[in-house]
Amino acid sequence: MGVSGSGKSTVGRLLAAELDVPFVDGDDEHTPEAKARMAQGIPLDDAWRAPWLDRLDTILRAHEKDGLVLACSALTRAYRRRLTRGVRRVAFVALVAPREVLAARLATRHGHFAGPALLDSQLATLELGDDVVTVDATGPLDTTAATAALAVR
Repeated sequence: MGVSGSGKSTVGRLLAAELDVPFVDGDDEHTPEAKARMAQGIPLDDAWRAPWLDRLDTILRAHEKDGLVLACSALTRAYRRRLTRGVRRVAFVALVAPREVLAARLATRHGHFAGPALLDSQLATLELGDDVVTVDATGPLDTTAATAALAVR
């Protein structure tokens, strides 16, 4: 989990391979309308996020027995609770990096609907608490994924 540019998709794929479980990118579950809003720099509010979180919860429940790595912003404790309503065992790993690092990554990312205009609103919304293990996302990707794997085992 984390804000745009933290490496959720890239690290998530590496983590899923390390754990030998499927990977799902939560971005793929956004509606075309939600993606269009975000592409315009308009952050999603709770009404827009709720059905997306419900879809992701359904995916998590379908993989509860065999495991799954899901890349998802999961910015607030309330979003994380909604996301995992039907799931008994879950670990949240938050990929964290300084704003400057995130902004630099987003400036070079092309073809993605979540651009630099959303970064500040996501950072303002992000709630890290005792339900989250934080992992430094500024180092090499394989190191970040290995650290995440230790956190969820």
